[in-house]
Amino acid sequence: MQKIRLIVLAAAGLFALYHANAQDSSHYFSLQQALEYGRQHNAQVKNALLDIQLQEQVNREVTGSAYPQISGRAGITDNVKISKIFLPAGSPNFFEGSSTPLTKDTYVSAALFSAPWSGVAGVTLTQLLFDGQVFTGLQARKTLINYKEKAADVTFEQIRLNIAKIYYQLVVSKTQLALIDSNLSFVQKNIHDTKIMYDNGFAENVDIDKLTVTQANLLSQKKQVTNATANGYLALKMLMGMPMKEELVLTDELTDDKLKEGIIESVTAFDYSQRKDFQAAVLGRKLNELEIQRYKYSKIPSVALNGSWDYMTQTNRMPKMFNGTAEWYPVSSLSLNINIPIFNGFATNARIAQAKIKLQQTENQIDALKLTIDQERESAVNTFKSAITDMDYQKQNMQLAEKVYNQTKKKYETGTGSQLEIDNARVQLQAAQTNYYTALYNAIIAKVDFLKATGKL
Repeated sequence: MQKIRLIVLAAAGLFALYHANAQDSSHYFSLQQALEYGRQHNAQVKNALLDIQLQEQVNREVTGSAYPQISGRAGITDNVKISKIFLPAGSPNFFEGSSTPLTKDTYVSAALFSAPWSGVAGVTLTQLLFDGQVFTGLQARKTLINYKEKAADVTFEQIRLNIAKIYYQLVVSKTQLALIDSNLSFVQKNIHDTKIMYDNGFAENVDIDKLTVTQANLLSQKKQVTNATANGYLALKMLMGMPMKEELVLTDELTDDKLKEGIIESVTAFDYSQRKDFQAAVLGRKLNELEIQRYKYSKIPSVALNGSWDYMTQTNRMPKMFNGTAEWYPVSSLSLNINIPIFNGFATNARIAQAKIKLQQTENQIDALKLTIDQERESAVNTFKSAITDMDYQKQNMQLAEKVYNQTKKKYETGTGSQLEIDNARVQLQAAQTNYYTALYNAIIAKVDFLKATGKL
């Protein structure tokens, strides 16, 4: 009995653990939550954010070149073979303490002036006082960060666009599946009722066959929509960066009024700066201007301060360097260096000309982008308005088809209507429902494209 109790407790514990893990791997997301999840987990977005961090480190490198550059050094030299000094004929023979000139060319050992062993230890400092190219690089740091941030925004905007489209498509598919299930329930009930009428002699066997064909078509349609929905969830998870094994449940519902929100405001109030790709293009132009400035400043002299502080020694035996018997004496120097560009074969002028051409190309790209934005915006507005009108029309048509079907169904049930009439009404209702949800989806896509074109996505 005790063993059975332990087995039951263990099974209960495993079930609770499995249930907890299942809960942890389930995600109930609104569209905004799905977008936020995608911002944190999509690989393209993460790489775009890493580009910002990378640029920050590049900026640190540029900033570092303006700080003092300090390095230490230490070394020991063994003068294995000391060179000789050449004295031409006629030179004073001061090595032998005589002023009599040498009668021939003579080579004298330099050992009198150099020890077999020498050592040095110290630090060197270089401080850049002015360099036009470094100065421009320091100016460009913030612009470069802003450019990378806008590039990341453009990347995320495209991911948002795709996530929103698939999300709403799945919301519509969920409604479409509910509609198919509702139609199946109607057809199954009609099959049941028609069989009873057939048994009582008020219907024909062909009426049952027609309803059975309709049922098979609905089941096939349901299977197709279910498969498409499952693939849509996989595509959405991929865009969001979510593991495929985790469960995703969409919580947003779609209404006609929600689709129409913000139309007038977005149409009447628009500026190019609302578009993230335009913001990135303007920052690109600023970078082109800084590139021109950098090449111009390269013609200006650069100034640097150099200093060294060393301790040196010379001795005839290496151990003396470390046992305190050799004298270490200080040596230091300061220097101010000015590098003046004079002539480099007109290479700098060519670089300036290239940078100006690139600036002109950027200006042309900005003008072209404005035209593209105008075209996208006008087209998106027209498409969105048309999609909303069509959706409203299809909704009214669906409501009318539902009314006709219900009236025809009542007539059929009371024996005043024919099977042909109810079949036609059912076909018209299904067509109207399909047309409405197709129009609803088109309106959703049109609104997402509209928001993207107006910089509101």
